[in-house]
Amino acid sequence: MNQKIAYETVFILTPVLSDEQTKEAVEFYRKTLKDNGAKITNEEHWGLRKLAYPIEKKSTGFYHVMQFEAPGSIVKNLEITYHRDERILRFLTVSLDKHAITYLEKRKARFGKKEGKPEKNKAESTVS
Repeated sequence: MNQKIAYETVFILTPVLSDEQTKEAVEFYRKTLKDNGAKITNEEHWGLRKLAYPIEKKSTGFYHVMQFEAPGSIVKNLEITYHRDERILRFLTVSLDKHAITYLEKRKARFGKKEGKPEKNKAESTVS
């Protein structure tokens, strides 16, 4: 039974990457998700943000968020890939409950985002 579950993953890339390397890393994870049967429902690149505390002697990182629907088995493989990637400082993947999904749908409607189209705008607040 491969029931699709809604997930959100946030990952922080090391700040020493160029813009091109950052785009390549994001594209790699986008492709990894799609190749494993995920449907990306929303995507946001928050850009370079200050970290709440230093990680690997770095005080900033490139934040990227993806919401997707996929079978539960994909998360373990995704997180193994995160662990092996030296470009990733931190990551977090969570399953979304019905309240989070409702919030995201309202947010999409409010900001005029189209379903399934990755968004490239920056968040206004700092994420820690």
